[in-house]
Formats: sequence, C-alpha cells, structure tokens
Amino acid sequence: MSRIVANPDEAVADIVDGATVLIGGFGTAGMPYALIEALLRQGATDLTVVNNNAGNGDTGLAALLAAGRVRRIVCSFPRQTDSYVFDELYRSGRIELEVVPQGNLAERLRAAGAGIGAFFTPTGAGTLLAEGKEQREFDGRLQVLERPIHGDVALIAARTADEAGNLVYRKTARNFGPVMATAARRTIVQVDAVVPVGALDPEAIVTPGIYVDRVVATHDEDPA
Repeated sequence: MSRIVANPDEAVADIVDGATVLIGGFGTAGMPYALIEALLRQGATDLTVVNNNAGNGDTGLAALLAAGRVRRIVCSFPRQTDSYVFDELYRSGRIELEVVPQGNLAERLRAAGAGIGAFFTPTGAGTLLAEGKEQREFDGRLQVLERPIHGDVALIAARTADEAGNLVYRKTARNFGPVMATAARRTIVQVDAVVPVGALDPEAIVTPGIYVDRVVATHDEDPA
C-alpha cells in the first residue's frame, strides 16, 4: 500500500474530534505547518495537543489554538514572548494545560513507542509537578513515576522520505519527530521531497517507514 498522498488535506481527512494529536516542532523548527493548516480546514475539534511549546505568533499551532480547536495542551514551554494566543486562552480558562519537563516529555513519548508501561525519574520529584503521582526513593534520591504519552495521530515534518516512508531530517528540525512517530497509532509526515526506494543512505535514515502511515510533499518545511 502506498504511503504517499496527494495533498495535506487528504492526509489529515480522518482525524476525529477529541483526538490526541502529537505535533512535532521545537518552537518553529520542524513545525509541520502545512499539516496544521490542513487540520484547521478539516475541522476536528476538542483536541488534546502534545508539543514542546504552546504556539508561536499566530501561525501553525497558535492558529489552531486561536480557532478554539484545542481543549488541552501538554507541553514543556507554554510561555514565550510570542505565545500571546495561548496566554489569552489560558488566563480566560478556555484551555487546559499540563506542563511536563522537556526531558520527561521526550521520554514519555519514547516510552509509548517502546511499550514501556511507566518509569521513574528524579525530574520533577518533590515539586508541584509530582502532585498526585507515585513517588519513591531509589539510592537515596526521590523519584516520580511517569506514564507514557500515546497519540491517536502524530503530525511531523521531515526533510526527505522515500516511497516506503523512510525518513531523514534536517538538523534541529528533527527534534521530537522520531519519538512522536513511534508513539502514535497513525503518523502523518510532511516532507520537502519524496525519492525512490533505495535513494536514501540506509545509515542516514532516522525513522523507518514501518512507523509512517502517510507522507505528503509540501516543500515548506522550516529550514532551522
């Protein structure tokens, strides 16, 4: 079955209301803008979004927030100088927030892909972030139990895909893409280019095609 789809709208057509959507990107680097714009047109709402940030400016994830389509966001850095869309929504009680330390966020996603049921980490132990979570002491150090973050769908950006869905990334645009691809039931990827199978150096492939369900060439990945 071909993983290549004609356009972003086709790629996101069956995302449902209430879905948990993992969105790649570290700020604007690696943000799958074309897929987010297609999701805006598609209309799914009441979403839970997992991203490193809570939107920048008024494009990409911030536009999805501004449209009122996100009920809850799970992220590490909800506030930057240009996170005014999120700030307004949060201060007015129109969006829920779960703050997760960045390393924990990456590991919770990785754990989902690896089939790990839970893990202990010292990050956040003894703080407000650990409230309601099991805490135990290991070798004299308090640690908190964290659980995996599974997604219904992941929207990520990569530099190049081959026709089998194998992915390579460009520098910092790689960020959360690889772990999100493994943590979601369905992974949708926008790329700059699609090449024939065999054109990619196997040693350069970061995400194997087994984790990828749909690929669309959009030619607008952020170059960072």
